[in-house]
Amino acid sequence: MATGRTHRPATRSRGIPEATVARLPLYLRALTALSERSVPTVSSEELAAAAGVNSAKLRKDFSYLGSYGTRGVGYDVEYLVYQISRELGLTQDWPVVIVGIGNLGAALANYGGFASRGFRVAALIDADPAMAGKPVAGIPVQHTDDLEKIIDENGVSIGVIATPAGAAQPVCDRLVAAGVTSILNFAPTVLSVPDGVDVRKVDLSIELQILAFHEQRKAGEEAEAQAGAAAPAERGDQGEGPDGDVPAVMPA
Repeated sequence: MATGRTHRPATRSRGIPEATVARLPLYLRALTALSERSVPTVSSEELAAAAGVNSAKLRKDFSYLGSYGTRGVGYDVEYLVYQISRELGLTQDWPVVIVGIGNLGAALANYGGFASRGFRVAALIDADPAMAGKPVAGIPVQHTDDLEKIIDENGVSIGVIATPAGAAQPVCDRLVAAGVTSILNFAPTVLSVPDGVDVRKVDLSIELQILAFHEQRKAGEEAEAQAGAAAPAERGDQGEGPDGDVPAVMPA
């Protein structure tokens, strides 16, 4: 089976915009769910709704793949699953190493979605000598002293960093020097990498802070709306006439 070190996806050479590439996994997830329900075709509107984008954007994205659907019928679900999987490089084997087997690293190792999406956890690596040989998700943890050897022997080009922030950059430097060209970073820090190395950052605390911002804004809008609704009632209670006893305008 082909490995990630010898086969790279062709999205950049084909001129597919990065924004489109970022949406392809969303389409693939929605299509996979349809495929599992044995749905043969799907309209652009239905698929766009399932993926959380608008249908015009979806049709534009698919035009980069050379897929335009059939008027009155829609898109063939199985063919699109294959087409997007091929474009993303998921029709081949991608060996992955996870460095940092704390709570988060162990949770990632136990994630069952890797294998079904074309990724194989080739090794788990940690700096703690006490972790060496300990099985996590059925894979024995190996010490960081052997990192370069592990990457070379398994043909790894994708590394996942789940270490504390202070250890992330040194680990990143070693991964890159050993030949890793794509890194998924869960450590709460920004990594510096040379040209030709791709980094995707996942920071749960930042995502929660963004959600907190939206919650605060919604609470503020709700408070303003309640204050606006209460104001007319308060003015009505104070609607006295010139003598202070009766309304200025009496009902007919």
